[in-house]
Amino acid sequence: MRVLVTGYGGQLGYDVVRELESRKIECIGISRAEFDLTDFAAVRSFVTGWTPDVVIHCAAYTAVDQAETETEMCQQVNAAATRNIAEICRDIKSKLLYISTDYVFPGEGDRFYEVDAAKGPKNVYGSSKLAGEEAVQAVLAEYFIVRVSWVFGIHGRNFIKTMLKLGEGKTKLTIVGDQVGSPTYTVDLARLLCDMAATDRYGVYHASNEGVCSWAQFAQEIFDQAQMPVKVFPVGSEEYPTKAVRPKNSRMSKKSLDEAGFSRLPSWQDALRRYLTELAACGGQS
Repeated sequence: MRVLVTGYGGQLGYDVVRELESRKIECIGISRAEFDLTDFAAVRSFVTGWTPDVVIHCAAYTAVDQAETETEMCQQVNAAATRNIAEICRDIKSKLLYISTDYVFPGEGDRFYEVDAAKGPKNVYGSSKLAGEEAVQAVLAEYFIVRVSWVFGIHGRNFIKTMLKLGEGKTKLTIVGDQVGSPTYTVDLARLLCDMAATDRYGVYHASNEGVCSWAQFAQEIFDQAQMPVKVFPVGSEEYPTKAVRPKNSRMSKKSLDEAGFSRLPSWQDALRRYLTELAACGGQS
């Protein structure tokens, strides 16, 4: 099996390539520097030239607030470029795994969203990722769409690194407490994606570490596990206004994973513990 991974410069793409290499699977990871997704002809030339059996499409425009003003670029990368990759996969008969997001849902109430629940993104980023999903479904008869949330990995910026930095020398912090979801460790997610790629159990899936929390609860657990004497005080979203509206409910049902016979990811607390160990081994930098 030959696997092409887009978004190698990001948290998830980096760990997917690491997981593939650990399994001795032939792969190549492409980052933005050498793979401009908006140059459709160049992308087609590269992918058809390398002829992968599987494309794991991790690359995306993920600057959620910036997307509110860079709407065209966000749509171009997340929707149009995804359609282009789907068409290439169709033409060369390659499997496609498209990474999507909890932001495709309206983020209201407290129910766990099923994979087929009504969509209703509240910001440009979510709309562009939903358009990417729809492009994949329009072009391909068989595909993997995997929605993830609150991603963190060793390679790049994330909430955990931000909290560890903010907490230095502090005894208290206020963090948003009315947005609830599930953190996702890219090491765990990468294993699942590689497991999926080896099967023909196509479909739409939700994949995040088990359990739910608010951002405030997540932050408190970070400080507790890192043994930092910081007390977190939850506040409403209105205390930290952002350009893009964030969903307050990012709970996603894992029923589709269960039905397809894929293992759920470990708890987010366990994932955080392993991540902090990995971060410490890297000297807190990566």
